Amino acid sequence: MYFLNLSFLQFVAVFGSISAISVALYLLDRSRRKQVVSTLRFWVAAEEPTVAARRRRIQQPWSLLLQLVSMGLLVLALAQLRVGTPAQVGRDHVIILDTSSWMSARTGSARSGNRTLMDIGRERARQYLHALPGRDRVMLVRADALATPATAFEPDRRKVESAILASEAGSTALNLDRALAFARHIQGQDGRRAGEIAFIGPGRTAARDPGTAAAPPRNLRVIGIPDNIENVGLRKVGMRRSPAEPDIWEIYVSTHNYGTRPHAVTLLLTFGPPGSAGRVAAGRRSITLQPGTDVEASFEYRTNAAGILGVSLTPHDSFPADDHAELELPAQPRLAVTVYSNQPELLRPVLAANTRVAAVYRKPQEYRANDQGLVILDRFIPPQRPAADSIWIDPPAAGSPIPIRTVAEQAQFTRWDSEHPAAAGLRTRDFKLDRVSVFEAGAGDGRIGEVEAGPVIVARPGKPKIVVLGFHPVLSGMRYELGTPLLFANLLRWISPEIFRQRELSGGSVGTVKLVMDQQTAPPDIKVTGEDGSAVPFTLHDRTLNFFAGTPGGVRVVAGDREYLYSLTLPELWDSKWEPPADAHQGIPRFQQMTESSGDLWPWLALAGGLGLLAEWLLYGRFRRGFGRPRTLVMRSRTQDAALNSAEARR
Repeated sequence: MYFLNLSFLQFVAVFGSISAISVALYLLDRSRRKQVVSTLRFWVAAEEPTVAARRRRIQQPWSLLLQLVSMGLLVLALAQLRVGTPAQVGRDHVIILDTSSWMSARTGSARSGNRTLMDIGRERARQYLHALPGRDRVMLVRADALATPATAFEPDRRKVESAILASEAGSTALNLDRALAFARHIQGQDGRRAGEIAFIGPGRTAARDPGTAAAPPRNLRVIGIPDNIENVGLRKVGMRRSPAEPDIWEIYVSTHNYGTRPHAVTLLLTFGPPGSAGRVAAGRRSITLQPGTDVEASFEYRTNAAGILGVSLTPHDSFPADDHAELELPAQPRLAVTVYSNQPELLRPVLAANTRVAAVYRKPQEYRANDQGLVILDRFIPPQRPAADSIWIDPPAAGSPIPIRTVAEQAQFTRWDSEHPAAAGLRTRDFKLDRVSVFEAGAGDGRIGEVEAGPVIVARPGKPKIVVLGFHPVLSGMRYELGTPLLFANLLRWISPEIFRQRELSGGSVGTVKLVMDQQTAPPDIKVTGEDGSAVPFTLHDRTLNFFAGTPGGVRVVAGDREYLYSLTLPELWDSKWEPPADAHQGIPRFQQMTESSGDLWPWLALAGGLGLLAEWLLYGRFRRGFGRPRTLVMRSRTQDAALNSAEARR
């Protein structure tokens, strides 16, 4: 016999405290009692209260003994006294079922059923579940990159079996260390005896550091699944526009051989609208991969249109999920610019140098206030201000969007505001301005360029954005400076940053994504969002950004003037084969080895204790005293009181 809920010392402490209180109550003499009489006419209250005397011996020892025995039985029921040995008590087991992406690989041909590893894993989990004793409780944990409990510790095997049958392969690689740590932690939270931690799977895990990984638990059981499967798959696809020719996409494809034999495959690239119809070939290359190696291939494809780039590997193998990937290519964005000038040839070279600008030149007499994109007004005041963003070049004083404070002549250019993005990279100051307007900048305006008298290039944020130049760069001393095209490029980028943002596209696998950015970016300038626009948590260390995507989809990262688009549609596959420890149990256990010989006594003990207290109350309690002899009253009659007074007077 043994206690399940209490130790022996705890049982002695609880029962001893209850016994001491019961004995102390029995030694008290409760002489004052309530009596019911017909009238109080012949009775008066006693002048002095009855003194309660403590008893030196117990008058009803059998009543006390019956109460102590009953209390002892109830405390034994509370401690859950059991017959048998503690080694055979019901235990809590944890089944870790591998639900990583690799579990969707097929093991054989169609003749043999062409089952997946997940089918075999579900079968092994049910076999293990049926081999456990009926008294044990079982928890099912689905393990991929995360450890997700599918059930609580359940004594009902039907619920656990339903959860096993509902388990499906996910999209991420197995993190076995995290799953084992979770199982060990959850077993230690309950007071019940810990059972086995049974891992069911082939043991293909994500990258792990054996030096920092915790030691496997001693109660580990490994139910392996053979997976001698040959697989060649896509690992990563990267795309960016060529710096020399923005119309050309530079494409990089990385493939990996997960098998044990060399394989010759063909890479196919297609481009077109969504769906298989209307696609055209964009590239083709044959490659040979040695076991466990990577091979990278590069392509170039010229297009300005938006569409879907498909990358495929042929022939397909037993794991087709990583044989195909698709990336959505955005169209080459262009900024529509409308120039109103009587001398368009002055601005044409500056604007033509940027391939992302689509400029239209008009006479001032053709002005329209509803132009879209960007409007440039060359020494011209329109009758109505444009609704779009605008750049005003040397505007007349009457009608200037930013008031002109004064006009300076032969003014030496003094400084650029290096903190403003429109002045990024501008250092030249070796020029004079023959005639320049000096503006009265507001509190929120950016003072991009200044002379001694004040700002001569002012940028006003808001909607719409306004930039005013107090001189014409091509008709002043700045026309020979290299900073002139850079100034216009910076102004266009500040007005429409989304047009000039550098984009990189990547097709990869779900899971943890590591992005090494080209330049240092402050965390407030970084935004990571999913396909639905929801924010994705990330961490940043120096120039390395990390985020996690558990399901296939797209993720957009905006960092300053850079934009990274991720199409995470490939499954995350394993990196290494986990070897179980030598002392771990293997295979399905035998039911005969886990027979139980432990029985519960607490229901019978609780019933016996309750019946004992009921019997004591019936035999010795108030129920019996109600039918006994009359008690001594605490009241005295008036006749007795008068007799006593007369006797005292004669004395």
